[in-house]
Amino acid sequence: MSTLSTLVERHGPLSSADLEWLHLLVGDWQVVSDLAFADLVLWLPTTDGDFVAVAQCRPSTGATVHYDDVVGATAPEGQRPQLQRSLDERRPQRSREPRWFGSYAVREEAIPVVRDGRPIAVIARQTNLGGARTPSRLELNYVEAADDILGMISRGEFPAPDAPTGPRRGAPRVGDGLVRLNSEGEVMYASPNALSCFHRLGALGDLTGRSLVEVTADLLPDQRATVDESMPLVLMGRAPWRTDVEVRGVALSLRAVPLTEGGHRTGAVLLCRDVSELRRRERELITKDATIREIHHRVKNNLQTVAALLRLQSRRMTSPEARDALAEAMRRVATIALVHDSLSQTIDESVPFDDLVGRSLRLAADAASAGAHVRTTVAGTFGSIPAEDATALALVLTELVTNAVEHGFDGREQGNVEIVVHRDGDELEVRVDDDGAGIPEGRGAGSGLGTQIVQTLVTNELRGTITWAPREEAGTSVRVTVQLRGAREAAVLG
Repeated sequence: MSTLSTLVERHGPLSSADLEWLHLLVGDWQVVSDLAFADLVLWLPTTDGDFVAVAQCRPSTGATVHYDDVVGATAPEGQRPQLQRSLDERRPQRSREPRWFGSYAVREEAIPVVRDGRPIAVIARQTNLGGARTPSRLELNYVEAADDILGMISRGEFPAPDAPTGPRRGAPRVGDGLVRLNSEGEVMYASPNALSCFHRLGALGDLTGRSLVEVTADLLPDQRATVDESMPLVLMGRAPWRTDVEVRGVALSLRAVPLTEGGHRTGAVLLCRDVSELRRRERELITKDATIREIHHRVKNNLQTVAALLRLQSRRMTSPEARDALAEAMRRVATIALVHDSLSQTIDESVPFDDLVGRSLRLAADAASAGAHVRTTVAGTFGSIPAEDATALALVLTELVTNAVEHGFDGREQGNVEIVVHRDGDELEVRVDDDGAGIPEGRGAGSGLGTQIVQTLVTNELRGTITWAPREEAGTSVRVTVQLRGAREAAVLG
């Protein structure tokens, strides 16, 4: 549970809808803090008539007021009357005189947070005046935009509940570039960084007084090309959405914050950021992921072709030993193909091993049982296994199950094989138990080809250990302990 939810539950009887409104506000108020050059503290009225700080935000564009966190603290005595007046009158309250915090003065303002006509909390806007100087045109436009958004908060018009800002990386911030639009989508002001963004896109000259959607439309190389349907709405400031504009390798990420008053749109704040390099790297990663998946897919197909050729060759063999040897080789190739099939279906270089081991064990048991009914069960979960370990581990388990079925249940109509898994981080322990005939007397485990393959894979590929032991009831128990690739690499680096 988040700190905000915890504090609200502890101090204020807010409904779930009111709490969600505060979450939306806190999730999007960094823009307001940066525009205002001010700290924002969200104060919640408590049941005992006090105020408790449930969230705070520091500006990235100016000096902070609170070097220490105030979340969880109650409001200072001198600040409570202003917070209460803002809550009672449902309008912003600004102090006439600054309040001193040690060596610097702070200008304070209280803004009610309104939802459905009801004030549910108060935002304290606190500006550090220690570095005060004559404001530039950029700073004046920043502060005016912040005043507009804070006014919307006090009227219950911000945040927008249906603002799909999207999960894509490269969200524009205030310092990346800001454009102020009027109600018609014309540029009232563009910051120097915003001008640079649109100049890189191909726009020439000043943007002030021009329609931003027309400027951008003229830059698109092919007017018939498919464009994001949300682009005109964002460029005119009509919807609180995000969009990307890309022209000749230059990509801009744009986000609109419509400004309203009494339900009527008065303008918008448009944030923009040059994300050309970020988008290029994303495309490279997408291409790389697709290439890797395609390679795994082709390897899987080639292995299946090899397995089919082995199957055809085994049908021509008259010697039972040769036919069995080719069948075993075919089964091993099919197991490796299953691993590559799993890798071709994921963007991660890891395998969801539980599904894979279920398919490979069924394949091994059916191929080796020769008519006997063998029940295989798995207790515990493998989780995701690194691709470097998945092939070796799948082959080890397939060989162990195959050996248990072939040698433990020879001449029997049914039997049971159980795989018990215990995983602790990168430490993996697997036990393969069967209720078959057990290890033959005078013949130690590991003398056959299958067990020699297992021993080699566990020791050389998985850097683990394997032991065979008779079970007290009946049959054999094989215990495999490995340290997966992540832990081994960390140990080497350490």
